[in-house]
Amino acid sequence: MTREVRTVVFDTDLQLEAYQFEGIMQKFPNHFHDYYVIGFIEQGKRHLVCNNEEYVLNTGDMIVFNPHDPHACEQVDGRTLDYRCINIQPEVMRQYVQEITGQDYLPRFTSPVLYQSEHVASLHELHQKILEEQSDFYKEELLLFLLEQLLREYADAEPPVSAQDVTIEIRRICEYIESHYMESITLNQLVELTGLSKYHLLRLFTRQKGISPYRYLETIRINQAKRLLEHGQRPIEVAAQTGFSDQSHFTNFFKKLIGLTPKQYRRIFNHEVDSKRTVVDLS
Repeated sequence: MTREVRTVVFDTDLQLEAYQFEGIMQKFPNHFHDYYVIGFIEQGKRHLVCNNEEYVLNTGDMIVFNPHDPHACEQVDGRTLDYRCINIQPEVMRQYVQEITGQDYLPRFTSPVLYQSEHVASLHELHQKILEEQSDFYKEELLLFLLEQLLREYADAEPPVSAQDVTIEIRRICEYIESHYMESITLNQLVELTGLSKYHLLRLFTRQKGISPYRYLETIRINQAKRLLEHGQRPIEVAAQTGFSDQSHFTNFFKKLIGLTPKQYRRIFNHEVDSKRTVVDLS
């Protein structure tokens, strides 16, 4: 039987999450995060769709997702995936960028995939130091040098053209969803906001945002749920506060997008325990 191990550590020194998935087969549906993701394929082959572009990832390939980059992925060869990444909140990234460049801005990485990147070795070493919970400054040195290289070679400070081209109708829908995600939202309500037909609304939104309106809504709900869980709220309370119909629906969708159940994710930030390490063995 396939043995799945999912390890997540929150590093209080660097203020970021480190994920390690070993032996997984999980398919991740189209979604986005409100933070930066920098990771690499340690073993396996994966089909990725990001910002409506398709990629095939292999061992040694690096991925870099900006906040709100829609992406989905799944195995393509029937074998399992080993994957590592770090997740950096925008406010934390802004601090590192200012430290490195002396400028106050959020970078926009221009390519989600760096094939056979030479930077994988540095990311692997940094990730391992985080998993080992080392407290000296070497891991901070590794992170700053890695970000400096990525900023210089693959990033700019300008929003992508697609973000500038989002129409007022689609912006209005996004703002409404972000303000009312805890409520039951209907397609008719979104139609009333824009005056578009249902079909045209769905097509236009998906084309401009790279994700359907309903998937956008559920991703917003999951991102908010993560914040509530990080502050110690119980999954049953979080489900009710983020608009999910019941706790089962919330748990299933959370694991589908994040790779952990809400209870497992909450344990990472449970200040009643000494370790910030969560290991899930599904063998």
